[in-house]
Amino acid sequence: MPDPVALTADLIRCPSVTPEEGGALQLLQRVLEGAGFACTRVDRGGVPNLFARWGARGHPRTFGFNGHTDVVPVGDTAAWTVDPFGGEIRDGRVWGRGACDMKSGVAAFVTAAVRFVTHTPPDGAVILTITGDEEGASTDGTVALLDWMADQGEAMAVCLVGEPTSRADLGDMIKIGRRGALNARITAIGKQGHSAYPDRALNPLTALVRLCDRLASAPLDEGSETFAPSTLALTSIDTGNPATNVIPARATAALNIRFNDHHTGAGLIAWLEDQAARVSDDTGVRLDVACRISGESFVTPPGPFPDLIAGAVTAETNRTPVMSTTGGTSDARFIKAHCPVVEFGLVGNSMHQVDENAEVSQIERLTAVYERMLADWFAR
Repeated sequence: MPDPVALTADLIRCPSVTPEEGGALQLLQRVLEGAGFACTRVDRGGVPNLFARWGARGHPRTFGFNGHTDVVPVGDTAAWTVDPFGGEIRDGRVWGRGACDMKSGVAAFVTAAVRFVTHTPPDGAVILTITGDEEGASTDGTVALLDWMADQGEAMAVCLVGEPTSRADLGDMIKIGRRGALNARITAIGKQGHSAYPDRALNPLTALVRLCDRLASAPLDEGSETFAPSTLALTSIDTGNPATNVIPARATAALNIRFNDHHTGAGLIAWLEDQAARVSDDTGVRLDVACRISGESFVTPPGPFPDLIAGAVTAETNRTPVMSTTGGTSDARFIKAHCPVVEFGLVGNSMHQVDENAEVSQIERLTAVYERMLADWFAR
């Protein structure tokens, strides 16, 4: 029977910087197979993924879990006061990269699932989909698992994602949706010239700055029933021009849009292209827009599954969680087309930071919450 804190520490000791497997999925496969789970590696495009199921394939009462064992790079190792991959346990905390995001969440659910199927074998199935690509490009991780499941006739009736969703205290927030995300790079192409003779050049910066001001100045919306207002953030303006007496021929800008259900990615791309065309017509500078949509906005409306998750959280933490759609993207954006999906996990204050850590007591409490979710789901 695994211990969630020890398993978290063991997973941290696996240097699984995305997309390296680092031994993390091998460790989980040994633990799960030892408890009777049928495990399959679903690697694709050099990305490691693990599928595990206890119970019958295709059972209509199948509870799913999604998580990741890949982590972001350590950064400056000299800034750490602990070994980033040491999995040290001291001062009531587990320390190391992935302690918060989200090896602790994976360890907690694996422990809860093993305990549950061992002590209370359910009439149904439990599925775990664990990827090594959540922190990376996210093209061959959870997407690959869902593709493989469709080919194999595997399905989840509902899915819990174990991302760290709590804000200040374990249990104060669950995520029932996420905003969409779009990245855009705008390239302005003019004509190089001497800055003393601007009439002989075509300055791309003038047009690019005008366009950026238009895009950033006007609110996209005022929010919706389940989402805060959409946001547009300029993240870079660059010419690569070291000379003060040269008007450059080219300049670029980058921006990120986090959008609610008033918009679609395609609609926002059309808006960006229209605004660029208007400025181009006014200035004569060519403005090319290249976009990548990371995910569309989605929400799992309050109902039986979110209520079950919230009820289990309240029963084990004595807190009534806020049902939120805030934050960045997660792999829930892929799962929402497969089945209803809700996210719940630890407090995320230290994720991606130097000296990342998680409280031992919270990992143990999270395990109890997850086990309660399983019990409540199969008792329905």
